Amino acid sequence: MTIHYHMGDITPIEALYEMAGRHFLVNHLYPANAQRCHDIGQSILIDNGAFGKWKSGKKTDWPKYYAWVERWLEYATTVAIPPDVIDAGSQEQDALLREWPHRKRQSAPVWHMDEPITRLCRLVDADYDRVCIGSTAEYAVVLSEMWEQRMDEVWNELVTVFGFTPPVHMLRGMACAGLRWPFFSIDSSDIAQNHCRPQNTPRRMADRWDAKQCPPKWIVRTIPQQEDLLCA
Repeated sequence: MTIHYHMGDITPIEALYEMAGRHFLVNHLYPANAQRCHDIGQSILIDNGAFGKWKSGKKTDWPKYYAWVERWLEYATTVAIPPDVIDAGSQEQDALLREWPHRKRQSAPVWHMDEPITRLCRLVDADYDRVCIGSTAEYAVVLSEMWEQRMDEVWNELVTVFGFTPPVHMLRGMACAGLRWPFFSIDSSDIAQNHCRPQNTPRRMADRWDAKQCPPKWIVRTIPQQEDLLCA
């Protein structure tokens, strides 16, 4: 079953408590509800805040992030995302990952969609809890035509290399729920942003999202660009 992580930065606090028993994403940029989410949530995914930092042009104090994460990893069902930098090269990503001081069993490194798929396969094969897929400038719009084609290419390669469906998390990927990609987990800030609209309540929104499951396996698809190359 797909794990749906809902952004824990929800106000007022009563709205957060209405979602007791859900899975939460706690972003390092918005840490105020971290303890509350651990108190009422089934499990927690800790986001390092790289996407928000990328959009704002700010840098992260990674040693400070390491120390902050350590406290939450005392909870066995909490998984943290190690440092990553959007639109940086694979070498820089790997260098950051080597500095990560926490155990792999509770870590979920990020592979960015413009990186070689061989790096994704290497991360999957490295015994992390799961691997996250993150967007880049080129693939910033989830479910755009370019994004879908790249994602099909990714899953074709994963199942060909491993012969099974590895645990993969799609960052900002809740819109993928119920579609063709077999994500282990997905997340969204939709409830945090939109629960105050008249037609919404946090619980009803969570019920709708959590009822949409990703398929258990990937069926290899023919990608149009590959057909064009063969015809040429």
